[in-house]
Amino acid sequence: MTFQALLVEKGGDGAVSASVQEIDDARLPDGDVTVAVEYSTLNYKDGLCINGKGGLVRSFPHVPGVDFAGTVEASEDPRYRQGDRVVLTGWRVGEIWWGGFATRAKVKADWLVPLPDELSTRQAMAIGTAGLTSMLSVMALEKAGLSPLKGEVLVTGAAGGVGSVGVALLARLGYSVAAVTGRPDAAGYLKQLGAETIVDRSELSEANSRPLESERWAGAIDAVGGDMLARVLKQTKYGGAVAAVGLAAGAAVPSFTVIPFLLRGVSLLGIDSVMRPYDQRVDAWNRIAADLPMEKLEAMVVEHRLSDLPELANRILEGKVKGRVVIDVNA
Repeated sequence: MTFQALLVEKGGDGAVSASVQEIDDARLPDGDVTVAVEYSTLNYKDGLCINGKGGLVRSFPHVPGVDFAGTVEASEDPRYRQGDRVVLTGWRVGEIWWGGFATRAKVKADWLVPLPDELSTRQAMAIGTAGLTSMLSVMALEKAGLSPLKGEVLVTGAAGGVGSVGVALLARLGYSVAAVTGRPDAAGYLKQLGAETIVDRSELSEANSRPLESERWAGAIDAVGGDMLARVLKQTKYGGAVAAVGLAAGAAVPSFTVIPFLLRGVSLLGIDSVMRPYDQRVDAWNRIAADLPMEKLEAMVVEHRLSDLPELANRILEGKVKGRVVIDVNA
């Protein structure tokens, strides 16, 4: 038997290329569960993997795709049976393990999560790692004491995958949401998702030397990092919390001191979605099924096929992808 996949290869000159190919099942990696993949999605990491950047792919040829959703074809693990619908995010799948840009995948059972009955496989990939990360951020902020009564919540990188789902989730839960974007044309889109205020990226992207700024945000989801994270922390209200989920502007925060932690009791919450324990992932997916407005989710979605991925990979690395890209691997 064979399956179709986007195969990334490295030539003798070191050049990396990606193309859709027919691949023999015997080349699938070892694993407990074989899944007939129906949909995948596009993340920033996928853009790096398809282009051979960032050192994420250690061995070529390689099938990228950090996320996938589909139906179990065969399982050696009693937790899953043929016909079960499952979703996978994280666990370095698509990076060091063959991933979801294929019509078939073979993975370890521990990496899978049963798909909630309320969600289709297409919806699961409209959510993907980005949406899971957003939900984990909201849950962490709630645990830190955030509630709609505390005040305005900021979402940076709001037009991206994590930000878009974050805006929709927070608005659905009753929060007043401020969305940061550098794209003037994204304002209408973000308002439709539930943002009440649009903040131009330039207001937060420049570093300043002040240890504190005027208090404004009760909490925040930050997908940008760098100096923007520093500015957000300096503007967070007493006892507030910021969930850090990304580093589009860099990993270093050179303009920051610990003063917001010491004088305002601000909390910085690190959000990892890759290695989350099974029970926490199940809880997060169940919260997503209950709390994410599906009509808003659909407004974020643009659907593509496997053959579109090389071009899409370049666009997401250039910051030109808005919302959620769903890949129909069988199209």
